[in-house]
Amino acid sequence: MNKKYNVYGIGNALVDIVTEVDDKFLQDNNIEKGLMTLVDEENQTRISNAIDMNNSNMQCGGSAANSIIAVSQFGGSSYYSCKVENDELGEFYKTDLNSNGVDSNLEVEDLEPGITGKCLVLTSIDASRTMNTFLGITESYSKSEIKEAALKDSEYLYIEGYLVTSENGQEAMKHAKKLAEANGVKTALTFSDPAMVKYFKEPMVSVVGGGVDLLFCNEEEAMLYTGKDSLSEAQNALKSSAKKFVITLGEKGAIVFDGETFIDIQPNKVDAIDSNGAGDLFAGAFMYGITNGKSFADAGKLASLASSKVVTQFGPRLELSQAKEMLKDLLVDA
Repeated sequence: MNKKYNVYGIGNALVDIVTEVDDKFLQDNNIEKGLMTLVDEENQTRISNAIDMNNSNMQCGGSAANSIIAVSQFGGSSYYSCKVENDELGEFYKTDLNSNGVDSNLEVEDLEPGITGKCLVLTSIDASRTMNTFLGITESYSKSEIKEAALKDSEYLYIEGYLVTSENGQEAMKHAKKLAEANGVKTALTFSDPAMVKYFKEPMVSVVGGGVDLLFCNEEEAMLYTGKDSLSEAQNALKSSAKKFVITLGEKGAIVFDGETFIDIQPNKVDAIDSNGAGDLFAGAFMYGITNGKSFADAGKLASLASSKVVTQFGPRLELSQAKEMLKDLLVDA
């Protein structure tokens, strides 16, 4: 039975504002480099006032949103369940999501008055990215935002790990996973950030429960979650939590476990200027691949190529033309 959507995603809706800063800026503003930090509106406004907004790039985002948009850009079908408010940024978010071919639960009459969440993505000269996030209305994301009909009509549910920071978010994650399992929809989860595993280990384990069909994480997250001291130990330990999984290794490529075999995914050597969105794009390209006839190895190859491309430019995602060109290049190489 063909499903309407390849991937149904749930996660935060944040307008990403991407800008370049130096290490002194981070130090002066007491911002921990390389991590996602949740802040209140006052702190984010203070930092926003200190950066050059005119030279910043604005896009609809959030970790899972970037992945879901990637699925659509490569030619897949996707749906995103999120929450914004009835303000200027909320309308921007809805319009940008729709323009990228993603269906969503966002309708004008459903938007609430107030403040849409936003994320200041501070990129450094060494290509690291530091995120300063004010969640706004997305902090109250709950199972009410999950549209059962669309979820049932999807091949995969894709869950953003950042939702684990609130009890209502945890409830939404578990509710969506339970719905998926009851309706033959596979469940994929991304840990999203080492902080989500380090500081929310117990609720994350509770969400994973008896396991997921597909897990995305990086090397640090894999070791934190399993409590192992080496990558080889961690990748074997993950088998008890996920039927299949992907461990991204940055400039070293990735390791994919297809349920039977570990597959090394080779990196593409590039000069990186901004690592923001690399993991999100890897996950999105990979999920497009496995839901559109590609093997885990080929999906990994596409995902590696896509993530290596996005780090050579500012912002968390590709242009549509770049995604289409990659698919052509891979067909030629095949």
